[in-house]
Amino acid sequence: MLETSILDQVRGIFQQLESHYTFHITYHPNHGQARELIDFLNDVADCSDKLSCELTETDEPKLEFTLKKEGKETGIIFRAIPGGHEFSSLLLAVLNADGKGKNLPDEAISRRIKALQGPIHLQTYVSLTCTNCPDIVQALNIVALLNPQINHETIDGAIFQAEADALKIQAVPSVYANGKLLHVGRGTLGELLQKLEETFGSMPQEGVAPIQKEFDTLILGGGPAGASAAIYSARKGLRVAVIAERIGGQVKETVGIENLISVPHTTGAELTNALRSHITHYPVEIFEDRKIEKVELQGKEKKVFVAGGETFIAPAIIIATGASWRKLNVEGEAEYIGRGVAFCPHCDGPFYQGKDVAVVGGGNSGIEAAIDLAGICNKVTVFEFADTLKADQVLQEKARSLPNVEIFTSSQTTQVVGNGEKVTAIRVKDRLTGDERDYPLDGIFVQIGLAANSAPFRDMLEMTQIGEIKIDAFCRTTLPGVYAAGDVSNVPYKQIVIAMGEGAKAALSAFDDRIRGIS
Repeated sequence: MLETSILDQVRGIFQQLESHYTFHITYHPNHGQARELIDFLNDVADCSDKLSCELTETDEPKLEFTLKKEGKETGIIFRAIPGGHEFSSLLLAVLNADGKGKNLPDEAISRRIKALQGPIHLQTYVSLTCTNCPDIVQALNIVALLNPQINHETIDGAIFQAEADALKIQAVPSVYANGKLLHVGRGTLGELLQKLEETFGSMPQEGVAPIQKEFDTLILGGGPAGASAAIYSARKGLRVAVIAERIGGQVKETVGIENLISVPHTTGAELTNALRSHITHYPVEIFEDRKIEKVELQGKEKKVFVAGGETFIAPAIIIATGASWRKLNVEGEAEYIGRGVAFCPHCDGPFYQGKDVAVVGGGNSGIEAAIDLAGICNKVTVFEFADTLKADQVLQEKARSLPNVEIFTSSQTTQVVGNGEKVTAIRVKDRLTGDERDYPLDGIFVQIGLAANSAPFRDMLEMTQIGEIKIDAFCRTTLPGVYAAGDVSNVPYKQIVIAMGEGAKAALSAFDDRIRGIS
């Protein structure tokens, strides 16, 4: 079933296995895909003497297999024939169980997973053609491996179509926890862990020593500003740590980038990988999947406390936590981010040349976006929730003068509609009549505001009215030794190239203050 070249690679991957693993297959003999699954797993098991298959027939309409380690269940279950993009999930499940996977979390994240209050039964509905599904499957398989009170079931929606239809699943991956929807769409281990902690809580960790780490400079945030600050700081010979929910930040959700000078075209995923690669050229320690809970910024030694009990200490902190586009939080939005749902008209607008798009939001940013997009798109339709537009009058007049711009007020977006691959329409409710209708289109630009990720610092630093950290021309905040860079600050124009420059500036300012004894 599997090609010889692939099996040769699998043999190499499993060459160093130490424990013995069993694929325990439970199946109804008349199931149409039972033989396919058995042959598939036998092919994989034949690649190592540390692997074997175990068959159990049942009268129930089942087709599944579990992963056992030395005869004991690991908590990993597949109701799927994990080929396609999920083949890597199968291989990593074995490697991670053996302690050899490259995506195993560090000590602090492992502690948080082990502390989750169970029992929790996780189910992820996937498509074998989905490129986002493996990240979710692999993350939750790790959760199941580390916490014996949790198991995780990967379910191919194509095989169990009736089940997916009954749950009205319209997008994958869709994650259910104890029968309730937990997550839809792309995500990271950190995001999933946070949702599990919020939903089920964590048990107190008794007898566990606190984790405390000291550095010369702490960079909070892993986007363009944070990466730049980390690289510039490391080049000065400082001990540097990056503490971030994810490397790349907002960039990771951007489809195409064509305005990063000297790089004619890249994607958000490619730039994120490039940022990580560049950071790792230097002795920078990266602490990903971290959520900042509290900070202490007064005095010489600043402290950052993150979820799970870690404390980071340094005399200098560069805040580069970025900003988040305010989302609609309607059905379909999360699933189609990057596949028709966009937030930055400057970055993503050119990809919709000659197409029909909507702009949700009638403030200055929304109307400016509509004007910009009107120059390249076939038609732009603006939907504003309020009874009137909130944009400056001059912008309103300009937008209304454009022949390919149509504006609707008292309009509530209720759903992003797609065909599983991309956006096809936006569903909007007329707040005056209550009528709902679908507007066919190719893209939706959400322009209901940008919120600086500054919440942990708001009681300690001077902020603008909209929550941005106030900085001077050198990226200094109102506290010595504390700097801010990029979208979290009040620097004008939220662009990647500007954030990178601001990150470099903040690092240079912090180093200059250090050698002068100012901070």
